[in-house]
Amino acid sequence: MKEYWTMLASLMGALAFLQGVLHAVFPAELRAALARLLGRLTRAFSPYCYFDVTETDGMSNNEIYDAVQLYLSSTAAPASGARLSLTRPHNATSFTFGLAASDRVVDAFRGAAVTWEHVVAPRQSPGFSWRPLPEEKRRFTLRIRRGDREKLLPAYLDHILATAQEIRRRSQDRLLYTNARGGAMDSRGLPWDPVPFKHPSTFDTLAMDPDRKASIMADLRDFAAGSSFYERTGRAWKRGYLLYGPPGTGKSSMIAAMANFLGYDVYDLELTEVSSNAELRKLLMKTTSKSIIVIEDIDCSVDLTNRAALPPAPKPRPTLDGAIDQDAGAASGRSITLSGLLNFTDGLWSCCGSERIFVFTTNHIEKLDPALLRSGRMDMHVFMSYCTFPALKILLKNYLCLQDDGAEVMRGLEEWIEAAEITPADVSEVLIKNRRNGKERAMEELLEVLKTRAEKRRLDGGKAAAAAKDNDEEEEKRALESPKEGKGPAGKDSCGDGQDEETDAKKQL
Repeated sequence: MKEYWTMLASLMGALAFLQGVLHAVFPAELRAALARLLGRLTRAFSPYCYFDVTETDGMSNNEIYDAVQLYLSSTAAPASGARLSLTRPHNATSFTFGLAASDRVVDAFRGAAVTWEHVVAPRQSPGFSWRPLPEEKRRFTLRIRRGDREKLLPAYLDHILATAQEIRRRSQDRLLYTNARGGAMDSRGLPWDPVPFKHPSTFDTLAMDPDRKASIMADLRDFAAGSSFYERTGRAWKRGYLLYGPPGTGKSSMIAAMANFLGYDVYDLELTEVSSNAELRKLLMKTTSKSIIVIEDIDCSVDLTNRAALPPAPKPRPTLDGAIDQDAGAASGRSITLSGLLNFTDGLWSCCGSERIFVFTTNHIEKLDPALLRSGRMDMHVFMSYCTFPALKILLKNYLCLQDDGAEVMRGLEEWIEAAEITPADVSEVLIKNRRNGKERAMEELLEVLKTRAEKRRLDGGKAAAAAKDNDEEEEKRALESPKEGKGPAGKDSCGDGQDEETDAKKQL
């Protein structure tokens, strides 16, 4: 054993002497050049190629580095069993994972395998710098086969950027914007005021027939995944929805369900706060992609029935005290026109963003101009009807956790729901009032309400039919008496000038 350690010590001494001789004979520049040449020879005969994605690009952050970190931490890393670090960004609703230092994961794209390695090295103490740099240098190293380079780049990086953007958007809080100041800008140069959007409505809780609900969800899913389709067909990546029906049928809940389903922000546009078409275009330009622009009760917001252009604004005129009234002329010449709203939804300015949905709501679709209803502006018309039996079962499940369809009361509800013509909002109110009385009592109370409303509708319908019948009889009676008007009791003209007899003779000729 002693001879073994003696021989090992002699070998290490010889290596140290040889290293000293090499450093003395070959300068540092020559050794660095030899190392680079050896690395190039190794890479030339290697079947792989490598790409480094550094954390910083000069003095700014590298967008690709953040996207790769988010993509790997949420897709490839959890499935590979790698060591992860947990983080939660500011204004985010979920946790994200980070790939630990000097760890690697394997991913696949288009049938090709790729390897990512997270390299962390200490940073040498820099000199003077305007910006403080982190103590460590971080980078991702991508290793792919040479034969897969054309297939993976740049498509793989585009896929990573798109996936990271989608993950970042879904993890952040959604916002609800309003134009409370009209078209005025705030300190950041934005005309919209945002608040967190916390509406809990989803398509699972929405009281609507399942078939119609499935068709709307399929249409939204096709729209969100239709980037290549809209680009190939030359159409702007937008879509219009018109929600119409009686009040209380769930139009606002439908909008919230659409936003939660797609993960979009909502822009609630109040037309009464907008004073001109120019401000309307300004508001449209300041909306972001992946958003829903809502105009509720469009038939009640502003008068859009006049197609004619606005008259020219009158010149300022002096008031009684001799001053010039500037506001009188400006106020009359500033207003939203139907043409401005059509250009807002389907004109050239509507293409300044992508992946946006326009939603109009109204209680009276017959009051809208036909130009607003055509395809391209309102592509899908959704009738929000009174509560049907499938929608009623969804409400009973939401409020009472009831899933038994065989109860006697349930069959009574199915029998009377169509005749009552009750809105989902009214059904929800009845269930909320009786939710502490038990399921059976709540359903019995709802059945009584349905019967009362159905009977009231039947009586109102009978009265309306009787009134219509009386009106028809009165009109028929007036029609029979109308030829005798204007004549005296003896059949002569009441004026006594014989003009009626001459008129009758002319009629006979």
